Amino acid sequence: MLEGRTMTDQEEESLKEAKRKGRRVKEDAERLAKEQVRKKAYLAREQAIEKTWKANKTRRAEKRASEEMEQLPRDQARKKALLAEEQTIAEAQDARKLKAKNQS
Repeated sequence: MLEGRTMTDQEEESLKEAKRKGRRVKEDAERLAKEQVRKKAYLAREQAIEKTWKANKTRRAEKRASEEMEQLPRDQARKKALLAEEQTIAEAQDARKLKAKNQS
């Protein structure tokens, strides 16, 4: 009888151990699944950030190129106006010199 009782205790202990192992396996599987979901979400966020960063970089480069193309004609017009102004000043100086020479 004592042996039968011990066997029952052993069986109960084995049953408890089997349940613990089953819970542990289930918990491990759930933990791994949650970790995979977190990793997927993290990678998706990182990819979205990178995609946005690349789009912004491209947009800035296009804007810079557009501004440079617009700036070139403005610079040329400014140079042309400056040269015209310098020429007008030089002609006015020449005219004053000629006038002063004629008056002397």
